[in-house]
Amino acid sequence: MAQVLEFKLPDLGEGLTEAEIVRWLVQVGDVVAVDQPVVEVETAKAMVEVPCPYGGVVTARFGEEGTEMPVGAPLITVAVGAPASDAVADAVADAGSGTGGSGNVLVGYGTSEAPARRRRVRSTRPEPAVSVTVDGTAPVVPVAPASSAAPVEAPGGPVPVISPLVRRLARENGLDLRELTGSGPDGLILRADVENALRMAVPREEAAPAAQRPAAPSALTGVRRVPLKGVRGAVADKLSRSRREIPDATCWVDADATELMRARTAMNAAGGPKISLLALLARICTAALARFPELNSSVDQAAREVVQYDQVHLGFAAQTERGLVVPVVRDAHARDAEGLTAEFARLTEAGRQGRLTPAELTGGTFTLNNYGVFGVDGSTPIINHPEAAMLGVGRIVPRAWVHEGELAVRQVVQLSLTFDHRVCDGGTAGGFLRHVADCVEQPAVLLRTL
Repeated sequence: MAQVLEFKLPDLGEGLTEAEIVRWLVQVGDVVAVDQPVVEVETAKAMVEVPCPYGGVVTARFGEEGTEMPVGAPLITVAVGAPASDAVADAVADAGSGTGGSGNVLVGYGTSEAPARRRRVRSTRPEPAVSVTVDGTAPVVPVAPASSAAPVEAPGGPVPVISPLVRRLARENGLDLRELTGSGPDGLILRADVENALRMAVPREEAAPAAQRPAAPSALTGVRRVPLKGVRGAVADKLSRSRREIPDATCWVDADATELMRARTAMNAAGGPKISLLALLARICTAALARFPELNSSVDQAAREVVQYDQVHLGFAAQTERGLVVPVVRDAHARDAEGLTAEFARLTEAGRQGRLTPAELTGGTFTLNNYGVFGVDGSTPIINHPEAAMLGVGRIVPRAWVHEGELAVRQVVQLSLTFDHRVCDGGTAGGFLRHVADCVEQPAVLLRTL
């Protein structure tokens, strides 16, 4: 007889406690192989495909697309061991399954525990009238649809509600489900019950005395609320923390980038992989950090210490459809312009596809922000906490410039540095920014080492 194993949402790393289901990759009744991705979830860090450590038949899945699931909540149940259908048996055998787990579901957690010691979830519900068949003839294990799960108990007593969407709708509107009477079977609370309760609450609120109602601007119409969750929520939390904790200051300077642009053109004309402008700026950045290491640091507030880093893990701001992300180039100081170009391209493409891992989005020591791609000249960016500084680069445009004592049209860029005033004073910050500007204006000495 097949055994039903429950697969729960694992800890995806970096202390994340929940994830949102973006897309189910399997249906109830599908045959899955060991380590086959079964669901795509979005965390506060990245989009992740979650593989299942079991091979067998999906008998139930929990949570609808768009639902936020806490770590440890059931995702799916899988019947493994002895399927009744030869087709299922062949598929499971080809996957090398049985009752064992893969041992390596995702980096950061695993299934190395012996199968006999795993917690097995046995169904106590009556067998439904319909069974799933794979080949159209032989029934497999009875399917337990997600809607037949047992009601969830809430503090203070049982609440007859199953759907996570219903619980979420009630929670976001401050509605206590224990006060509702469900219209579904056995008093099950449905989404319609919650929506009706919310509609009924509107007249009561309007009937309250004017002094007890919050004032609302009469000119505001068509107001909508956008939840701060996922990447957007993580960005909001991090930027707010940066503003609260870091006493930042910004200095800026205009620089003549004509020679830098000519040097890049010459390098790319020589053949071989093309060198990006961002890679050259990153190379200049790491050279400047070698001279001013105070800016490649963070502050340990509890210990009241400035922590300086020998390696430069360079973050760069990238705008994607999912919002602003800051991928990190590891050991940027040890890469040449060609290697930096390749890594920037790889991480940028992964960001556009929503495939950046939590490890690729954390651990930066300094950030390079090329906001010039948006057609703007300057900015005062917020430091990427817990880093100590960020270099901003505006657009490079032709401008009137005094060059060798004469007025000329040159390619000019505005550079800005936002820094944590706890790690250094203005002299250090100004020295760093001036060194970057000098390398932009006269890159020949620096480019000789590329």
